[in-house]
Amino acid sequence: MTSFLHPLLRRLCLGLLLGLMLQGIASAASEEQEIPLDHAPYRVNNMLALQNGARLFVNYCIGCHSAKYMRYESLRDLGLTDDQIQHNLMFGDAKIGDTMRIAMTSAQAQKWFGTDPPDLSIITKALASHRGSGTDYLYTYLRTFYRDDTRPTGWNNLVFPGVGMPNPLWMLQGERAAHFQTAPDPADPAVNLKTFVGYTQLTPGAQTTTEYDSTVADLVAYMQWMAEPDQLFRKRLGVIVLIFLGLFSFITWKLKSEYWKDVT
Repeated sequence: MTSFLHPLLRRLCLGLLLGLMLQGIASAASEEQEIPLDHAPYRVNNMLALQNGARLFVNYCIGCHSAKYMRYESLRDLGLTDDQIQHNLMFGDAKIGDTMRIAMTSAQAQKWFGTDPPDLSIITKALASHRGSGTDYLYTYLRTFYRDDTRPTGWNNLVFPGVGMPNPLWMLQGERAAHFQTAPDPADPAVNLKTFVGYTQLTPGAQTTTEYDSTVADLVAYMQWMAEPDQLFRKRLGVIVLIFLGLFSFITWKLKSEYWKDVT
């Protein structure tokens, strides 16, 4: 009997401990305000926006983030020639048929950022959730960086609190400080909810707020296209198939009516 109760009690204690840990995590998370996502402008059908987004991607993102499922030659679909791709969007000894990989090693990433930066090939699909699309997430994320001296990089983010990367576009957006206020959570007065109330611009950026939002929209549109380069063709094909099915259904209905008109 004793040998039976001992493992059972141990499992119950472990279960209780795990439950307390999860409750503590949930309580800590409840103190963070979930920032609503802004809707990203749809520009996947805008070739100029995609070309600008590709330029931004190779200048501001690919230094740390790879896109290992995308080849440089695929940028031809954006209306770019091999010469334009090689002279404007490729650096180092990469070749037109190579994938978009980075020189930074995993050991360097761990040392500088504490983790390996994620690959961005299909990041817009990976970040989709109940909050919104992955495109909306990135659009909001890249516009909500702020200075935070408590972080190792000196930066933090409203969408991703405690983010490990600095703001890659800070020269365009400028540096900002975020302001918060703490008040009891209406749903649970025992919990203090930290709420964002606004920014203070510390240093000006190279672009105005409107220009910067448009720049981020172009960059995010490119990453949305990169996650599925054939999406425009897929949608056009879908429309063609629906039209065909509609005509085929009409013809079938007329044929059925003609065939059965003399049957009573």
